[in-house]
Amino acid sequence: MSIFRFPLLVWMGIAILIVSLGIRQSFGIFMLPISDTFNTGREFFSFTIALQNLLFGVFQPFVGMASDRWGPRRIIILGAVAYSAGLYLTSITTDPSWLYLTLGTLVGFGLSATSYVIILGAVARVVPAEHTAKAFGLTTAAGSFGMFAVIPGAQALLSNVGWQSALQIFALLCCLMIAFASFIKNTNISSKTNTPIDDSQSLTQALKEAFNHRGYWLIHAGFFICGFHVMFIAIHLPSYLADKGLPVATAAMALAYVGIFNIFGSYFWGVMGDKFDKRYVMTSLYLIRSVVIAGFVVLPVTVDTATIFGAAIGFCWLGTVPLTSGLVRQIFGARYMSTLYGLVFFTHQVGSFLGAWVGGLVYDYYGSYEPIWWSTVVLALCAALIHLPINDRPVPRLALATAA
Repeated sequence: MSIFRFPLLVWMGIAILIVSLGIRQSFGIFMLPISDTFNTGREFFSFTIALQNLLFGVFQPFVGMASDRWGPRRIIILGAVAYSAGLYLTSITTDPSWLYLTLGTLVGFGLSATSYVIILGAVARVVPAEHTAKAFGLTTAAGSFGMFAVIPGAQALLSNVGWQSALQIFALLCCLMIAFASFIKNTNISSKTNTPIDDSQSLTQALKEAFNHRGYWLIHAGFFICGFHVMFIAIHLPSYLADKGLPVATAAMALAYVGIFNIFGSYFWGVMGDKFDKRYVMTSLYLIRSVVIAGFVVLPVTVDTATIFGAAIGFCWLGTVPLTSGLVRQIFGARYMSTLYGLVFFTHQVGSFLGAWVGGLVYDYYGSYEPIWWSTVVLALCAALIHLPINDRPVPRLALATAA
């Protein structure tokens, strides 16, 4: 199936992810100005973003269940409103403790209802199984395009109007997601896809089936490591480069390169997941990630190496999303995709929580990011091994339905 033949729902989902994740990935460049405004250390902002990511994950299974039951449109609209409110209230607060509620809780919920779990669950219902990973890869790439498009704009806003006005502009931008969501219909897989939906299975049965599957827990473990990686890098790379004496614009450029190369990377890894065994593709991705991070830590930190690192890590940044969600869909089917992937994504966000928070904690304690950088290398090697023993065959119920 050509990407140009994907249903309208896929393209509206892409537009929503561009806005939602583009804004989210820019939060790292707000660390220093917000910390300076409130005269707090980096750990405070790190913990706020860590809380945001943890709640982002905590809410995922619940919004996933709500989407499976009532459809994605209502959930996305509710999430867009919460996202916008969280950003605006952050911009006007005078007490830093309020950031736990605004930037942490409200934005965390907004992200959970406007990002991958909801969008990929909806996409899984309208795209044939044999093209799922490619569709997921294209959709995942949208978030990276948002990163590429939004971060330079965020840096320009910070330089010209300050962080408060920048967040207020982002709050207005969130309203676009409401408009895009209005085009998303609550639909099941078309009969033209020849993809079965087992409506006889209850949610409780689906959860029991997944929890008794060892591969499901290995998928959780791998995605935990992914979350630790991406949030540590997204939040702390700007400060790490600043500590090395590089210009502020270098961090924005490096993160923008992460975004633009992940556009190609996410789609590439998704296509590879459709053509080859997803487990081995995932192992290859994590091995590449470990080499890239180790090389960045060993080599001198310059504008050039920061840019190259952004491009290289960007290529394998969120390629895990189409592969991980593709494995969940392949093993358990599309009926409860949002719920089951939502639980996996919660584990990812626990990793994100630790990556964001521990990064600041270690820096404040040691005065250096070096221990965390080497920890990410070791974790990448562990993730490469975790995916090899996963039994990726469809569960017997789904296999029989497909044969029928």
